[in-house]
This record gives sequence, C-alpha cells and structure tokens, in this order.
Amino acid sequence: MFEGNQVKLAIAPIGWTNDDMPELGGEVTFEQCISEMALAGFSGSEVGNKYPRDIEVLQKTLSLRGLEIASAWFSAFLTSIPFEETTRAFIEHRDFLHAMGAKVIVISEQGNSIQGQMETALFDQKPVFTEAEWKLLIEGLHLLGDLAAEKNMKIVYHHHMGTGVQTSEEIDRLMAETDPEKVSLLYDTGHLVFSGENPLHVLNKHMSRIHHVHLKDVRIDVANKVREGKWSFLQAVKQGVFTVPGDGIIDFIPVFEALDTAGYKGWFVVEAEQDPAVANPFEFALKARQYIRKTSGL
Repeated sequence: MFEGNQVKLAIAPIGWTNDDMPELGGEVTFEQCISEMALAGFSGSEVGNKYPRDIEVLQKTLSLRGLEIASAWFSAFLTSIPFEETTRAFIEHRDFLHAMGAKVIVISEQGNSIQGQMETALFDQKPVFTEAEWKLLIEGLHLLGDLAAEKNMKIVYHHHMGTGVQTSEEIDRLMAETDPEKVSLLYDTGHLVFSGENPLHVLNKHMSRIHHVHLKDVRIDVANKVREGKWSFLQAVKQGVFTVPGDGIIDFIPVFEALDTAGYKGWFVVEAEQDPAVANPFEFALKARQYIRKTSGL
C-alpha cells in the first residue's frame, strides 16, 4: 500500500507534552520530543506549545533530525467573537506554517467548546450550534479558506469531541454546506470512535474532502467509563481514553486500504494524547511506528 512516497508519516508532540494540560509532560523538553520522534522513525511533526516560533531556529533543529512540519492546530471562534479577531490570528498562523513548508492548516471551531473544561461532562453538555451559529461558521470558514488559498494552502476542519462538529451528522452538514474548493476535512479515527460514530462510514462518504489524517486509537473500557461517570474530555485524556494505533480497539487495516484505494496523498499524523508519566511517549511512538509499518507498508 501507499507506494510512491505520496503519504508521509508524522507524529504529534501531544504525547510528550500536552498543550491543554501543561502539567502533563511539563518536564519534557522540545529537543527530547523531536529527537525521540526521529529515533522512532517518523519524518514529520505537528507543532506544540514548546516549539520555537523563530523560523530559522525551528527549521534548523528539525532538519538536523530529518523532520518536517505537517501542520498545526488553529482555534477558530467564528461563532463567538468578531471575525476580524479570528482573521488576524489566522493570518499570523498561516504565514508561520507556510514558512515551515506546510500545505494544510488544521482548524477547529472553539465557540462554545467544552473540550478544555475540566469539570464539564463530555456527553451531557456537548454544544449544539444554532442556525445562526452554523451560518457564521460556514461563512467564516469560506473566508479562512480564501486566506489559506492566497498561500496555496488548504484548511482542514478537525471534527472534535466536545465541540459543535463532533458527530457524523454534524460532519455531514459541514461538508454539505461548505465549498469543497475552500474547506477540506481532517479525518480523525479516535474522535469518531470515541463519539460513537462509524469511522469507515465517515471515511468513505467524505473521502474526496479528506486532506489530512490523524491516526488515534481508543481504549474502549475508558471510553465507557467517561459516559458512565460523566467525565470531561480532559479527565478522559488523563485516564487514557486515547492511545496510539495498535494499542486500542480500532482495526486500521480497512482504513488504510480505503485511503490507499482512493489515492490519498498527504500526511498521516499519529496523535494520541496521554499522560507521559504513565505512557512513555518514546515507547508508544515506537509501538505506533511498528504497527503502521506492519499494517500499511509505510
């Protein structure tokens, strides 16, 4: 599968040091993180909060280890603050990623999001957009898509637990109401399974829109406890709901086969936020790399 170097393999730093909960991996340095990524056999990374923003410094430290930047997360607030405020932050983010050679910009709408709230029950209080908020979201994403196109880049929307675009139905609506030329989709296996969705259904239905992939596995016993115990998203992460491919319940072979058949081109990013004190990030990076090599040939 995936012959001809059309697919590159990256890993996110969130397994080493967590942006939302800095106490997880607070002692882990940027240099340790990227060195272990390279040693585990990855060729790319997304951007974490410890990464230097000086372009020359970041390029040098990554190139010494044979790493590239695949993308980076951008929090949009299109439904909750004036568009101009989001635009200013987005342009700065876009220009940074463009300078680093990235082709896609990961976007998630954080208006009304509960993903960063430690005590808010994930499944009981999930936000649902109003019609007015859907209109703001769609219009705003089109405008951000235009800004990305100025640099020959794409925005890839990240469906995410605890946000207004989490379920299959919400993803369907987003794809139906946005222009394919302006808005693409980030496909995340872990968030779909955790939400209770069918990841293969979403993959096959929206394959033509998918231009970035997050490979994340799920520990179903923890996921069940999240619902039963009314845990928050952050509590779920701390308790290990996510893990790397090959360590949870997801069978990635059909996912890889579908993407290969469709001729997917771009990055696969292993992204499995865990407590590094419990799940050694280098050990789990190696586990993910070996599993992906075995099941996809990459």
